[in-house]
Amino acid sequence: MNGHELLVGVTGGISAYKTAALVSRLVQAGAGVTVVMTRAATRFVGPTTFEALTGRAVGTGLFDHPEHPLGGHVSLAHRARLMCVAPTTANFLAKAAHGLADDLLSTLYLAFPGPVLLAPAMNTVMWNQAAVCRNVRQLRADGVHFVDPSEGWLSCRAQGTGRMADPETIFAAIENLLKSM
Repeated sequence: MNGHELLVGVTGGISAYKTAALVSRLVQAGAGVTVVMTRAATRFVGPTTFEALTGRAVGTGLFDHPEHPLGGHVSLAHRARLMCVAPTTANFLAKAAHGLADDLLSTLYLAFPGPVLLAPAMNTVMWNQAAVCRNVRQLRADGVHFVDPSEGWLSCRAQGTGRMADPETIFAAIENLLKSM
């Protein structure tokens, strides 16, 4: 991972705590990591956690950082080799599948020219909804890579498919994507 610049998007799901472990692992492996969080994500894990892990400011708004005069979505998109969104909520899947851009992360997704890896996490019923399945099919057809959710105990007190993949599994997928570039 030495020398690779990565973007990690964090959306609003309880499994955002796992993303902190992923980011730590990426940094320890020598990657430069910039984290972008949705407003909802900050309700689960604070930006300060990711700032401490990466040594970089965390992007949370379209116009947060004056060091990006062209906009964070443009500056960040052009310096990274790969973008990973973990956890990826149903909301983000819908935005990405339909080209909606109403926050820094969704705008960055549309401006990013490289490979994108999504790690969905949500309630089993949500994961199996026709609209979510349609959005996932569309994104796969668009060339987006996935680390599918696993089965197990969910925060909604149910068992089923919807758990975000473990940080090591996502790390391995990132590593494989970088090797294939």
